[in-house]
Amino acid sequence: MATAQWIYTNTGAAQLRGLSVTDPATVWASGGRGSVVRSTDGGYIWRADTVGGGTTLDFRSIRAVNTDVALIASAGEAEKGQAAIYSTGSAGARWIAEFVTKDSGVFFDALERWDAGGWVALSDPTQGAFTLFMSTDGKTWTRLPSAALPRVLRGEAAFAASGTSLVLRGKSDMWIGTGGGGTARVMYSPDRGATWSVSETPVYAEGPSAGIFGLAFFDAKRGIAVGGDYAKPKFTAVSVALTSDGGRTWRAAKAPPGAFLSCVAYAGSADKLVAVGLAGTFVSSDSGETWAQIDSIALNTVKFVGTSGWAVGPQGRVARWAPKSP
Repeated sequence: MATAQWIYTNTGAAQLRGLSVTDPATVWASGGRGSVVRSTDGGYIWRADTVGGGTTLDFRSIRAVNTDVALIASAGEAEKGQAAIYSTGSAGARWIAEFVTKDSGVFFDALERWDAGGWVALSDPTQGAFTLFMSTDGKTWTRLPSAALPRVLRGEAAFAASGTSLVLRGKSDMWIGTGGGGTARVMYSPDRGATWSVSETPVYAEGPSAGIFGLAFFDAKRGIAVGGDYAKPKFTAVSVALTSDGGRTWRAAKAPPGAFLSCVAYAGSADKLVAVGLAGTFVSSDSGETWAQIDSIALNTVKFVGTSGWAVGPQGRVARWAPKSP
């Protein structure tokens, strides 16, 4: 892993947190002040734009389907009209506000799609449980009854730092990573939210700014949770937890980074991972057990397709994973 590095580009956009990759050539990202950036050549050249009518919104989550179709969700208070989902079918040339909710307490943390079809938007808890909106087509959205979801701890929520507190996989698997409630937990549903199980993890979660910030799964069994305390970027604590049974049980990594991590991604195989946060970039070559820091530039989100990787961060920063020169 040390044979690769980030090649950085400044897009001129606002802070970027949303990141979606459809293939090794097509990469979308989104963020503050209605920003959306897009590359169709693997991250060498980026086109930055803003969403018409959405320049006051912070689009922290994006999920692209292909080079033309993508959905974005804004993180903000629903009561102020800031909880909205937009779509494009024209490669970002035109965006449509598909769904805007004024439901009290709604704040979108993540937006995802199953490969088999079907969308989920995750919001902070209301009525004692996380708030999930679901859609079959990205246009019509239905709120899942709160009674069907696990009860949350006092102060428990999800973080919108990277859009990866929610993971969908296969045809119906769904995981939610939590924090802010004194215990970092993972909620799992095997059937698109019909039934749930909840597991505690050892990720540091003491305080409202601490807990799980990102989840990733290599397959149905092997997964990783990263986090820590956002307010303490270089605080030494358990920032990585691992599972080998689909999230039913979790254990601390042997030597996690002494830093807050907002996102993690598998880099082509189960043993190679890249994690990012405000303190920089960390890599692991042993399935997340031990880590080495390779960069100190702040990043929010990382995604890989095979061994091709990209990351986004503050001040419109984007990065492309590339081999180091001899």
